[in-house]
Amino acid sequence: MTTTFPDVTISTERLVLRPFEEDDVTALTEMMNDENITAWTSVPHPYTRADAHAWATRESHTERAEGRGIVFAVTEFLTQRLVGIVHLRNTNWRTRATEVGYVTAPWARGEGYASESVLAVAQWLFREQEFERLELRTAADNTASQQVAQKIGCISEGVLRNAWTVRTQTTDGGWTDTRTDLIVWSLLPEDLDEGDGYDGYDGYESYESHESHRSHDTHGGPGGHPGDAVAGQRSDAHGHPVGADRK
Repeated sequence: MTTTFPDVTISTERLVLRPFEEDDVTALTEMMNDENITAWTSVPHPYTRADAHAWATRESHTERAEGRGIVFAVTEFLTQRLVGIVHLRNTNWRTRATEVGYVTAPWARGEGYASESVLAVAQWLFREQEFERLELRTAADNTASQQVAQKIGCISEGVLRNAWTVRTQTTDGGWTDTRTDLIVWSLLPEDLDEGDGYDGYDGYESYESHESHRSHDTHGGPGGHPGDAVAGQRSDAHGHPVGADRK
């Protein structure tokens, strides 16, 4: 039985989702120091260049290699700029179920990138990897993340009471942890069959092995080196569960 995801790149009309690279470190550092990402995720604060380098060059790749999930750097097709992260985590290979987390860079919010990228990953997961369940967990007050879940067709299943902590800013500019409920959402293959996209968007256009994609890029193809409030379940940039927009 396969227990690791393939090393792939997924393309949509506007985005390229690929593994992280060392050239992403500067953009990743800037993105992860955004206030909303600090508030809704458990990433270190401040998020240092060393944190970003470890994630881009080692930790994100370990997620796939060790069978825990897969991490995609979400980049714009035209500019190759890093606009977010989609992270499949806590993967159960026996039940073919996994959990998704996603964040969106402050400079890319309001463009629908979170919904487009997560939907593309969900379609690839169900249609190509034959998974049966995708789960999200959003903090009770993270409405931006909840809107993404609703937009791609997720069903709200219930509330985990007092199950997580988020960070709120204090009057002196610091941050303090606050308990919060988590809303559990799910997406099944039949949910996509019923809706199959939103607002005319039908998900991914293609996928290929990452090595094949890199070779294509050297010949002028798209998707080479990259350049809202946080959207998605609270998965931090290190794969640790967070709240609303959780890694």
